Amino acid sequence: MAEGLIQIGVVGCADIARKVSRAISLAPNAALCGVASRSLEKASAFAAANNLPLSAKVYGSYEALLEDPDVDAVYMPLPTTLHLHWALLAAQNKKHLLLEKPVALHVAQFDRILEACQSNGLQFMDNTMWVHNPRTAAMAQFLNDAHRFGNLKSVRTCFTFAADPAYLKNDIRVKADLDALGSLGDQGWYCIRAILLAANYELPKTVLASYEPVLNKDGVILDCGASLYWQDGRVATFHCSFLANLTMDITAIGTRGTLHVHDFVIPYHEKEASFLAGTQTSFDDLVTGWAKQPEKHTVHTDLPQEALLVREFARLVGEIKFKNSKPDNKWPTISRKTQLVLDAVKASIQRGFQPVQIHH
Repeated sequence: MAEGLIQIGVVGCADIARKVSRAISLAPNAALCGVASRSLEKASAFAAANNLPLSAKVYGSYEALLEDPDVDAVYMPLPTTLHLHWALLAAQNKKHLLLEKPVALHVAQFDRILEACQSNGLQFMDNTMWVHNPRTAAMAQFLNDAHRFGNLKSVRTCFTFAADPAYLKNDIRVKADLDALGSLGDQGWYCIRAILLAANYELPKTVLASYEPVLNKDGVILDCGASLYWQDGRVATFHCSFLANLTMDITAIGTRGTLHVHDFVIPYHEKEASFLAGTQTSFDDLVTGWAKQPEKHTVHTDLPQEALLVREFARLVGEIKFKNSKPDNKWPTISRKTQLVLDAVKASIQRGFQPVQIHH
């Protein structure tokens, strides 16, 4: 077992676990030490199919992995409905937690998960990958630049993809007993996070769901949107859908500048990502074209964004394990704010599209 590497086990063999397993192997400060499924056969098949290191153990139950003292931390790609039970068990077994999003069915559940992590001195992070891409830091720098961007006025985000009939029938994200939040939990989570990033993580005061969401026969959201309002007049809207062509956009408009991103969740290319930034853009004299156009900014990275996420998670775990540091509260706080807004959208839909106030 390599000295100094954070040993991460994967609890569950969901599709996304393939990508994260690769990310753990790519991260320089982490090692993939095992994978668990509810059957040994499934865990073994996953390990073989995904070229897990020969040193990685396979477990025929989630409990077996969580009880293994050699495991420092776990990545948990389980359906949202199962998060509370298994996250609490992970915390009891002193495992740092990288949890798939949405983090819980509602904020009260998430607060129990967070309390369990905090009381055991454990690091929590959710698996929102794009915020760890260096492009995101460059975007945030532009958004926070009073000269180039000014004050935020409005944000629009969307994340949509056209799911095939098999997905709409069988995927866990359309099952009320597994991922009851549907498109809102899966794609809306990213849209809300992008809005919060643009608003410097200041929560809106009021949330109003758009009329009228598309639900499947089990009441799971397939397509929805909402508007968010701040006391100072800032406004944001988002749309998420399993029923529209693949699009993942952010448009943030300030008093002096505008930001455009067209691939914010998954960049077009793994190792480079771009955004458009315009400051005091303007027409030409005859108003037949633009005299000053937005400029394209491209950011390169050696590691894909999911490996950068794992590297940051492992770094924080290492600070606790090797330097006796306290868990970092930045990421849990951002997760909680995202969940609060998501809860408010759901509440607005359930109350017949009434405005919902967010109380911290």
